[in-house]
Amino acid sequence: MNILDIRDLCKIYGQVAALLDITLSVGQGEWVAIMGPSGSGKTTMMNIIGCMDKASSGSVILDRQDLSRLSPAELTAIRRDKIGLVFQQFHLIPYLTALENVMVAQYYHSLTDEDEAMQALVRVGLGDRAGHLPRQLSGGEQQRVCIARALINSPSLLLADEPTGNLDEANETIVMNLLEQLHREGSTIVLVTHDLEVAAHAQRTVFLEHGRLARIERNTGRLPPE
Repeated sequence: MNILDIRDLCKIYGQVAALLDITLSVGQGEWVAIMGPSGSGKTTMMNIIGCMDKASSGSVILDRQDLSRLSPAELTAIRRDKIGLVFQQFHLIPYLTALENVMVAQYYHSLTDEDEAMQALVRVGLGDRAGHLPRQLSGGEQQRVCIARALINSPSLLLADEPTGNLDEANETIVMNLLEQLHREGSTIVLVTHDLEVAAHAQRTVFLEHGRLARIERNTGRLPPE
């Protein structure tokens, strides 16, 4: 069963085609990496899948709902209820603790549950850092808070945009091991990266060039967690 079906997706900005005729499916529980040079359309594609932008034409079916037919308010609800977002820049609220940053996602979804939020932090190895502000956390710890926040509402799809882009090698390993664990537990992951070693953890790598789907490679020699 596919969680995501993209058909003939196009995004045009004025005279510039950011995406042209992209067709791609992602199965339930699959891990797909998206790669390509700057300007290839990776971020545009991620923004459309993540309900932060709308396609010019074509369709994106997420969990049996056609995003092209939804209003801005409905897209916001889909993003809140079905998608977990992990960003390169973290986007944590600086004056809230790690625990409170996770609880913000609960607040926008339904009701806050401090015990549940704490368990999410424990799951990513940060139970002892729950009371720390973002500035008191390392980059890797901040990214793990982001992952806990993304998972707190049990999303259908986890979208990660360059999740290791701001991390050193040690923290990159920690984050990738965590994503490996989540995938083994059944999470569906779509990850944008410029790093071939990061992409090698996925089951398939999708290469974009000049807004077009250039090729798809199956990663038969997937890297194991370290």
